[in-house]
Amino acid sequence: MAHSEGELRHPSAEAGVLSLPESLTLHQDQQQRAGKSAEGRAYSQSELRSIEQCLLATRVGSISELSDLVSRAMQYLLPLHIKNISNGTPVHQKPCAVHWAPESIYTLCYFMHCPQMEWENPNVEPSRVSLHAERPFAVLPPLMEWLRVAVAHSAHRRSFSVDSDDVRQAARLLLAGVDCEPRQLKTDDCFCASRKLDATSTEAKFLQDLGFRMLNCGRTDLVKQAVNLLGPDGINTMSEQGMTPLMYACVRGDEAMVQMLLDAGADIHSEVPNSAHRYPSVYPETRQATPLTFAVLHGHVPVVQLLLDAKASVEGSLQDRMENYTETPLQLAAAAGNFELVSLLMERGADPMVGTMYRNGISSAPQGDMNSYSLAAAHGHRNVFRKLLSQTEKGGKADVLSLEEILAEGSELEAKTASQMDLIRTGKAKLKALKEAMYHSSEHGHVDITIDIRSLGVPWTLHTWLESLRTCFLQQRRPLIQGLLKEFCCIEEEEYTMELITHGMPLMFQILRASKNEVISQQLSVIFTQCYGPYPIPKLTEIKRKQTSRLDPHFLNNKDMSDVTFLVEGKPFYAHKVLLFTASNRFKTLLANRPSGENTCIEISHVKYHIFQLVMQYLYFGGTDAVHIRNTDVMELLSAAKFFQLEALQRHCEIICSKNINTETCVELYNHTKFLDAPELASYIEGYFLKNMVILIELEPFKQLLYDTPPESPGGDILQELEKTLAVRIQSIHLSSSKGSIV
Repeated sequence: MAHSEGELRHPSAEAGVLSLPESLTLHQDQQQRAGKSAEGRAYSQSELRSIEQCLLATRVGSISELSDLVSRAMQYLLPLHIKNISNGTPVHQKPCAVHWAPESIYTLCYFMHCPQMEWENPNVEPSRVSLHAERPFAVLPPLMEWLRVAVAHSAHRRSFSVDSDDVRQAARLLLAGVDCEPRQLKTDDCFCASRKLDATSTEAKFLQDLGFRMLNCGRTDLVKQAVNLLGPDGINTMSEQGMTPLMYACVRGDEAMVQMLLDAGADIHSEVPNSAHRYPSVYPETRQATPLTFAVLHGHVPVVQLLLDAKASVEGSLQDRMENYTETPLQLAAAAGNFELVSLLMERGADPMVGTMYRNGISSAPQGDMNSYSLAAAHGHRNVFRKLLSQTEKGGKADVLSLEEILAEGSELEAKTASQMDLIRTGKAKLKALKEAMYHSSEHGHVDITIDIRSLGVPWTLHTWLESLRTCFLQQRRPLIQGLLKEFCCIEEEEYTMELITHGMPLMFQILRASKNEVISQQLSVIFTQCYGPYPIPKLTEIKRKQTSRLDPHFLNNKDMSDVTFLVEGKPFYAHKVLLFTASNRFKTLLANRPSGENTCIEISHVKYHIFQLVMQYLYFGGTDAVHIRNTDVMELLSAAKFFQLEALQRHCEIICSKNINTETCVELYNHTKFLDAPELASYIEGYFLKNMVILIELEPFKQLLYDTPPESPGGDILQELEKTLAVRIQSIHLSSSKGSIV
């Protein structure tokens, strides 16, 4: 009764149909098997079809059916798994078949069974099936996925047997809403490789396993008998997980057993080994862990107290002047937010400055300095973070430089003594650690911790400031937003990066658009003006017009010599086609299709007579030098120049406007400019807005322009335009290779 959701098709078929992945092509593998008899027999087409249905089955009706499906699927998938081992882990022995324990099949059946399909009355012929309850999962994963994920979990613990917990961990990943506790460290997992041992070795393993179980039962009166079963190493024997009985007792938090084992001579400094050859089931996360590490990891405060009283190393496996590849007990306690454990460990001398090196398979370079400060900050444990700081301050103010003193160091280093230099190095290491913690707290949205660190004098970076501002804005914490905006001036200009353009400016303009708070608006205006810089607004330059044809000014508006007449405001204006035809495309279009043998009359509307006269003066005089333009006529002349497509005259008018702009006229001028679609002048006025925004933000016309102008108006979205202009400016003066070249 195995079911697959939908008809089985090749991956190239229509989207959404359940099919095998491209990396697992049965017919391709069939050809490879046929050519290599050592890899197994070739399958017939019907068998391939059956295997495909088996791998894609999503529901089963019984335990026996599921057991048969798993057996057939594993028989096919195992050679592929062995052939494609590529995780970089050294293989010291020939891979063995993966065994599915009976309880794992029952657990898998629980998730793949169809509880909604039940027989109404099995004794009635024909039997009928009714739908009783729907499964809560919209899509069920195929059997192939269950096998892949469960086997991966068993391989992670170096086991050759898939147990029920491996299936439950697979369900956490494959089924939405399903959750269960993480796998616990226990001796039940130690004995996993017995199938490949001879009888004598297997007997020794069983005896050792019995010894571990006797110790795990919690009866202290069985310690002596259990130790005799463990083997030659006695009380310090390690399981296949690389763990000693003392470590297991610390995991359980069995204080009496821990004391008994210590009295019996258990090594309090023992570590989980790195080697996977002798201890094949070592968890990668527990390597180099000590009994104290396990006690802290599981939050057993009395056991931690007991171990520390017995002279356990408070730093775990860390040795002096050695690189640290595992978390110290203090790091684990700080990450968990266990205030009591953090206090206890620091009282015993734990160093919060110790960081962790991370292996990435290629190098062992530190990937960030995740010390106790950073871990507490990243997880938002503010009380723990403050405890870490207060413990450092108690160490004696005479021996610790303040952050202000550290930041003030620089040119005076030559005059320092050796002891003072050590203090400076220690202080700078702490400053670096706090900077890293500040980064992690801002990344994870714990802005209160970020502000605490800033109050110590740690300088802002642009990234931490922006992330803190983003968090406060999302949480609508107005007082903190105001405090952060006030702090922007503390960020050095060397910190300005592309992030300011890509993330900072959109965020700040979004705040300006949403808040409409006078204090916040004023603070943002200060920031925008600061980012725009002290340099002048880029000037508009004249366009050098090439005069293709020119007439003597004597012919201007000369009736006797003209061959075209313009009717402007009911008044004639006489001109010459030979000049106008080459002046612009607009004039060329006006003159086209007109009789050439007679004087042509063209009516011009929406242009005043004296403005049209200025246009003609510009054409006949061959430039703007002889054209006298009053300030009151500039905008109308600009409009006429735009209409007649006279770019040089238009630019000349834009330059006059840019020279006459002031705080009283800038808004009206900008509205006219956007209506006329003069982008260069609009950009100049936007630069004027940004450079003088501190003053303008107090004026009502500018406020109306920012907040009351609808986006569909000719002026568009003014805030969006200001953001673009400011981004170009920042790119030019702060980020380009030739800074300040725009001036």
